[in-house]
Amino acid sequence: MNTQLVLKRIIVIATCFSLLVIALGAYTRLVHAGLGCPDWPLCYGHAWAPSSGEEINRANLAFPEIPVDLTKTWPEMTHRYLASSLGLLCIVIVVMGFQVRRQLPLFPIKHSVFLLCFVILQGLFGMWTVTLKLWPQVVTLHLLGGFTTLCLLLLLYLRGFRNRFEIELSRWLRPLAATTLVIVFAQIALGGWVTSNYAALACTQLPLCNLSSISSNDVAIGFNILQEIGPNYLGGQLDGGARIAIHMSHRIGALIATLCIVGLIVMLWRGQLRNHAIALLALLVVQVSLGILNVWLHLPLYNAVAHNLFGALLLACVVWINWRVYPNHEKDKISG
Repeated sequence: MNTQLVLKRIIVIATCFSLLVIALGAYTRLVHAGLGCPDWPLCYGHAWAPSSGEEINRANLAFPEIPVDLTKTWPEMTHRYLASSLGLLCIVIVVMGFQVRRQLPLFPIKHSVFLLCFVILQGLFGMWTVTLKLWPQVVTLHLLGGFTTLCLLLLLYLRGFRNRFEIELSRWLRPLAATTLVIVFAQIALGGWVTSNYAALACTQLPLCNLSSISSNDVAIGFNILQEIGPNYLGGQLDGGARIAIHMSHRIGALIATLCIVGLIVMLWRGQLRNHAIALLALLVVQVSLGILNVWLHLPLYNAVAHNLFGALLLACVVWINWRVYPNHEKDKISG
């Protein structure tokens, strides 16, 4: 089989695989299994988890503060192995990228090497997530790293195997697309801060929380990124007011992101990119609906996982749009 075609398929598989890792990572957080294995990379010293009564007793003696719970070890270890498999796929992509340079001289080999280095860094954040006992800063960065990995894989595919054709665009479309990308990424970071501080259920009212119950001090505490390392952050350490402040910031961010995305959709529709506009609108409607249902139904597990997954897809769509409207270079081939 053509090596170029194999590489293309592996990149597509890795991109889809990264979505699976994101979804399972969300599931692991939501079932409070982030410390289902308190050591790393093993699980209570085992490749999977202690199974016999004797092994479980030894594990409980070694980690008395986090006794074995087999319902939490499996999502944690499954997530670790899937993330490791994604790393192996990235190694294959780099190796094959060097092999196809003669057939595909414009393949972005530096991009693939950077992707591999980033995935290794993401693995370190996975380790720190456990060893620092779910410190919110690390958990949030680890979540953002998963979303960034997806976008890097998507961009690698687009840059290596897709062509752009020139169309007339509004001069405001490119800056609006770039601004929307920044705002959507910031909104995802806020979502990560919500989940890492267990603030998703801090307010179950719609459309607003009881703002009289929070103060400026709660805002400062809720967004204190210098909080100490050391406590076990499973379940969160903040009081109700600080969690409400975090939760409300995410809602306000969602409103700002929605307005930007709607503006981008209108400009895409007017600029001959209607397929992009339709895809972005569909993802926005689903994501907003899932967010509302999270509050209304008190964070049902699979709805919350879907909210993470569609957040990743929404970000990927905005990345795709930015790639599409970015000025072509001479190396880009023109196709109809």
